[in-house]
Amino acid sequence: MERESLEMDVVFVGAGPANLSGALHLARLVADHNEKNANPLGEIQIAVIEKGASVGSHILSGAVMDPRGLAELIPDFKEKGAPLESEVKEDQFLYLTKKRAIRSPINPPPLNNHGYYIVSLNRLTAWLGEQCEAAGVNIFPEFPGAEMIYGENDRVVGVRTGDKGIDKEGKLKANYEPGVDLLAKVTVLGEGVRGSLTKKLIQRLGLDEGREPQVYSLGVKELWELPDDRHPAGRVTHTLGFPSDQWTYGGGWIYGMQNRVVNLGYVTGLDYRDPLIDPHAEFQRFKSHPFIAKLLKGGKMIRYGAKAIAAGGWHAMPQMYADGVLIVGDSAGFLNAARLKGIHSAIKSGMLAAETIFEALLAQDYSAGNLQAYERRVKESWITPELRRYRNFHAGFRHGRWLGMANAGLQYITGGRAWGILDRDHQEAGHEAMQKLNAYGYRGDDVSQRYKDFRFDGELTFNKVTDVYHAAVAHDEDQPAHLHVLDTNVCATRCAEEYGNPCQRFCPAAVYEMVDVA
Repeated sequence: MERESLEMDVVFVGAGPANLSGALHLARLVADHNEKNANPLGEIQIAVIEKGASVGSHILSGAVMDPRGLAELIPDFKEKGAPLESEVKEDQFLYLTKKRAIRSPINPPPLNNHGYYIVSLNRLTAWLGEQCEAAGVNIFPEFPGAEMIYGENDRVVGVRTGDKGIDKEGKLKANYEPGVDLLAKVTVLGEGVRGSLTKKLIQRLGLDEGREPQVYSLGVKELWELPDDRHPAGRVTHTLGFPSDQWTYGGGWIYGMQNRVVNLGYVTGLDYRDPLIDPHAEFQRFKSHPFIAKLLKGGKMIRYGAKAIAAGGWHAMPQMYADGVLIVGDSAGFLNAARLKGIHSAIKSGMLAAETIFEALLAQDYSAGNLQAYERRVKESWITPELRRYRNFHAGFRHGRWLGMANAGLQYITGGRAWGILDRDHQEAGHEAMQKLNAYGYRGDDVSQRYKDFRFDGELTFNKVTDVYHAAVAHDEDQPAHLHVLDTNVCATRCAEEYGNPCQRFCPAAVYEMVDVA
């Protein structure tokens, strides 16, 4: 069966807030130009491809959104019915010991959220998708990007979508349908954190040369329906301390949403040292704290999810342009880890990408030399002073919680300088921080050595199988594996012996398993 090609002008890979904002802004720029200019661009074909069944279906995030980006994109977003859960009316910051919750008399400045909005990001992106379609943008759900298409001299000329109708052995089934080659003048990558196409592009073109390694955290979360308004809509709670030890980067959150629903979760830095750490178990332990357990008593867990977080900051962001391609949003690392916010800067990055593409369409020049104007726009925007102020935030915590907090304070009053002195603090890749089992006195990979006496009770705390059921995800058991281990011999020997195969624990959906095949 012959592979179909479809020519577009611009293709956005991934229907997240950055790409949807970029597509919408570009469509409006083109429409405005065509209406007012004697030399119109004509009909510009803009496409957004999305792996999910619909826009927003692969996003579970109750988040606190700084409205700055959305207000620039759609000034009357409230009047147009943007799905906002509630305006933040109360902030609280707690330090958790094993038994107590100590409220800070002063909220850390980066976590002051008054005037911001608690949002359900899947609903917000679905709404942005509707705005895009109304503006003439083509949205193609269930079209995952499988590989980049390169022309001469590694110029990106489009993206190939995934083949359908292939079994887990790689054989063609009766319903086989080859993916489509979407050819474009400019391709925009907004796949989210550690997207496969972005990862390969960065490696192929060396876009991370001279940068600090990106480091990641994992946020594990649940939605709970409470019997009353004990944590009302508009209340935002952040926590530090239990259950993380002082060497593990982590913290919790509780966001009050509408209809007595709370979104709560726990972030664990994936640069942890203890090889038996399980981020899902850390979250379950978080819920077992007396303060959290009391909050959830009588409630019902209704949804589960997890999200990777790019926490490396300004110095870990790759070069965001190359011939025929731009990188936006989480794919580029626009998250502000200190503020726990990235939606506003993702939206802004998409808008700046759109303005760069619009000028490229006018000039008919899609080279890296012309598209580098995107990075210039980023540096001249409000994104840069915000991210640079917290550029060394995560790196400071590699010395432990208390020195990390002191470092964060010094950075805040010196404009982001580590220890109040260094413009750029080095950070190691997350996996390099992990120590071997014997460093902790462990024998084998039995997690009970770390989580002594902790049990999932099925009411307050849940095992991974139960939680994944509440994630409402499904896949064809006969589909090809999308995760490939480079060297399984290392898994079975050195990794098992020295580290106890940590992949079995860090995945929040229990995807990785070591199986005896004797």
